[in-house]
Amino acid sequence: MMLCSKCHTPVAGSAFNTKTLQPCGHCRALLQTEVFPAFYKDGNGILSNPTAAASNEAGCFYHPHKKAVVPCGRCGRFLCDLCDMAMEGGHFCPACLASGRKKNVFRNLENHRVLYDSIALGLALYPLLLFYLTLITAPIAIYTALRYWNAPGSIIRRTKIRYVAALIISAAQLGGWLTGVYFLLRD
Repeated sequence: MMLCSKCHTPVAGSAFNTKTLQPCGHCRALLQTEVFPAFYKDGNGILSNPTAAASNEAGCFYHPHKKAVVPCGRCGRFLCDLCDMAMEGGHFCPACLASGRKKNVFRNLENHRVLYDSIALGLALYPLLLFYLTLITAPIAIYTALRYWNAPGSIIRRTKIRYVAALIISAAQLGGWLTGVYFLLRD
């Protein structure tokens, strides 16, 4: 519960978030009380985090023992450093981030990446099992390696060695095909 700073009696919920000063119901001291929506639990005025209010510091909604540093930009829940998800210039709690991901609210949220370097290398190597496929897959591997050279790679930092290997192997395959066609046509 919110307490009057002068007489420490509970402040009525009707005095919350008003633009004017409201008198305390007991001592008549003028108060201005602003609370975030997470202050309520199911809208009935029950404090969602009583341990934080008792210590005169806001506590995290998910970790009541930890000090809150920022409110969620969507629901207003107080968040600690651990729960704060900074994204697109705002701060969000894990629940709002999950619901925003399901609704495609966040444009920059990535949870997977295509590894084009592995695709290019696979296109160059796997068709070697059936040699005749290399005529088709070698140009595709070269195109993939060159087209996605600057695409974001794995979240774990990797080098461009797979692209280089795909280019070399594919160029050798195409060179082999050109050499074979040259010798067939020369005779």
